Amino acid sequence: MKKISTTRIWKANRIASQIVILLILLFSAVGCSNHPLEKPRILQFVYTSDSHFGITRPAFRGNSNVYANVVNAAMISKINALPEITLPIDSGVGAGEKIGAIDYLINTGDIANRSEIGIQTASVSWKQFVHTYIDGLTTTNHLGQKTEFWLVPGNHDISDAIGHYHIPSAQTDNASMVGIYNYMFPNDKKTSASFNFLTDKIHYSKDVAGVHFLFVQMWPDSCERIWINQDLKSVSDSTPVILFDHDEPDAESKQFTNPNGKHDINATDKFENLMGEVFKDGKSNSAPSIREQRGLVAFLKAHPNIKAWFHGNSHENRFYDYTGPDHDIDLKTVEVDSPMKGVISKHDETKVSFQLISLNPKQKVMTVRECFWNSDPVHPEKPIVWGAKTTIPL
Repeated sequence: MKKISTTRIWKANRIASQIVILLILLFSAVGCSNHPLEKPRILQFVYTSDSHFGITRPAFRGNSNVYANVVNAAMISKINALPEITLPIDSGVGAGEKIGAIDYLINTGDIANRSEIGIQTASVSWKQFVHTYIDGLTTTNHLGQKTEFWLVPGNHDISDAIGHYHIPSAQTDNASMVGIYNYMFPNDKKTSASFNFLTDKIHYSKDVAGVHFLFVQMWPDSCERIWINQDLKSVSDSTPVILFDHDEPDAESKQFTNPNGKHDINATDKFENLMGEVFKDGKSNSAPSIREQRGLVAFLKAHPNIKAWFHGNSHENRFYDYTGPDHDIDLKTVEVDSPMKGVISKHDETKVSFQLISLNPKQKVMTVRECFWNSDPVHPEKPIVWGAKTTIPL
């Protein structure tokens, strides 16, 4: 029989011991509360809208007429710094805890500004958005992966694609619509020539931690509600639903399809044909959208698990209750500021903000916090300042 040396036995025992130690460390790490394989106690979302690449701010950090790519890049740099910041002690979700991971960034449109005379094309704006947001964001989610983007278009993106009475016909450009579509549906990519606004709708849903996130193109009009109703058939009545779109619940009448003549876009009627539903409240776009909102309210009543609505378009940070034209519903609604067109922040750059949404999946509650990211323009390196907040039970 061949004799085994004591040296070989010693080496084998040492290797076996090292394997045991590694296995102990591995299983210990999996049991730690901060291990990425474990479901996070809190999910963090950044929400912004109305980036409006192609225009300028009147003033920003000591300069005048500052282009959107510069302003948005400054905002993204502040978002990149969020993981090291501690949430305020304010009774909201995650109060007093370090933010850590940013799981999702949501942008609800007007990525490109409408390409009127003197404004760059949507093709240029989309490239700037990709460079500034998608390439510029460095945060990661709780699994250590790059933060995921959820995008929908706004009225300017759509008008660039289908035309507007303020856009020269030669400057119609569907680049931001195609870009958003291809980013959200990478397995069904379109070209500028193959994209069809009437059939290639940018609407989808995401299920995260027991919450159903619903992303709607522009506004849940009667046409969009056909898709939404089909989507919600697979969602339990006990599952909370959060709706994101570009428009506020009391939608602008001009954005519906023209009820006049050939139903086209023209400078006389001034309807924008952004939604498939034909306007029912008269022939003028100055009439309020009462019948359209009543249809919306009936839909919301049929789906009481829709617990909150997030939107841009109005360019202001605001937390409010949508009650409908007849004040017979109560839906928690959140409006986010624009880095370029803020009702308040356009004139006071210290008030420009985005929102941080902190969701506790176990307790089914979320807190939305306003983040003033330019509170000291002279010292832009200073961290964000917390503004208003709201906590919404789901």
